[in-house]
Amino acid sequence: MRTNIYFDPKSKKFPYPEITDKHYLIVKKDNGMVFDENYPYIDRSKKMLGKQKRLRFLLKALVFPMTYVRLHLKIKGKENLKKYKDVLKDGAITISNHVNMWDFLAVTAALKRQMHVLVWDKNVKGENGKLVRLIGGIPIPNDNFKAMIAFQNEIENFLMDDHGWLHIYPEGSMWEYYAPIRPFKLGAAYFAVKTNKPILPLAFSYRKPNKFREMIGQPGFYTLTIGEPIFPNQELAAKDAEIDLTIRMHDAICRLANIDPEENIYQPVFDNDQRVDYYTNSYGKKHKNSF
Repeated sequence: MRTNIYFDPKSKKFPYPEITDKHYLIVKKDNGMVFDENYPYIDRSKKMLGKQKRLRFLLKALVFPMTYVRLHLKIKGKENLKKYKDVLKDGAITISNHVNMWDFLAVTAALKRQMHVLVWDKNVKGENGKLVRLIGGIPIPNDNFKAMIAFQNEIENFLMDDHGWLHIYPEGSMWEYYAPIRPFKLGAAYFAVKTNKPILPLAFSYRKPNKFREMIGQPGFYTLTIGEPIFPNQELAAKDAEIDLTIRMHDAICRLANIDPEENIYQPVFDNDQRVDYYTNSYGKKHKNSF
């Protein structure tokens, strides 16, 4: 049963694709960057570290306050960070539903940590690529086996040796103001099982906007809820452990988003799932792009 604080914006503004992990954002630029086995997926150069240090000052002073205003953001569950600080002190994999271009900034502001995030490779090749890298974006390589091995090694070293914090969007793409929790890919669970790191679930849910915000095109206000850590079952075989963990992750995100997992319209594990048209079949007719 959904709680009485559940709100679904049911937006028709955005052209949600037919398959739940697909993107609809238009990336106009392609800088030709190649993500192969030689690419520095986590750039530890002094130049990059210096730029990121300067950016963190700007984020705290200006961008994080703007994020709270832009999303009309509320944070819940901060007590879990204190309650589980010993569990989280050596790093974690955080996950959330992906529902706004600014939602990683919201996660970073809530957790008050320097983090990395796995991103669509086109976002690094595109017009905002330099900024995406500066805030911690790591492009996911496609169709290159050697590149994927190098990428996985970098992530595992970051989690194990650096005790880093990594954010992953298991839904695979951003669908703005979409309320149901889409099926999860196995990537986050793969890294958690491989490194024996906890998963920290965070979920975005919505509040009904005031008339003015609704009039200017904001169909909902955002609430970000921080959950309790979830641990991989190391007694299972690796692939079974990944599926088991993914199901429990999906269950946790549903509950944090005020959705009963049994009532959520999508299954937990992604299997080329199609969009469910539960309130309309006409999306984004006048949509140009998002910011």
